[in-house]
Amino acid sequence: MKVLLPVFLFATVFSGILILNTSFRTVSDKSKTTMPKEVNAIIDQSCFGCHNTDSQNEDAREELDFKTLDDLQKVRKITKLKDIAKVVEEGDMPPKKFLEKRPEKKLTEEQIKILTEWAEKEAKKLIGS
Repeated sequence: MKVLLPVFLFATVFSGILILNTSFRTVSDKSKTTMPKEVNAIIDQSCFGCHNTDSQNEDAREELDFKTLDDLQKVRKITKLKDIAKVVEEGDMPPKKFLEKRPEKKLTEEQIKILTEWAEKEAKKLIGS
């Protein structure tokens, strides 16, 4: 009996860990950002240069890093997605000062609509999961 108790406890704990690990993995898979090609192309053209881990623009990188967006906790990620929709829709991104030097990075009305709808859709998906 003394031998069976530790084996039973070990098996129970190990099974619990496997079940929890599987559950967490499932939740995290649902929270992956889905980025259609058209959204990815817009972000690559006008956003990613400043908003990525390797950017020299420290303020932009700290505000939003597209490379680590999926690593954020759910609430933080929802907030970032809503922020993306807001600043793009209000015309605050890309910044006017940036566009003075790089006017080709300016978003068209169609691109603004695409990015805004995408960010709002991704935030709603996370809220519902």
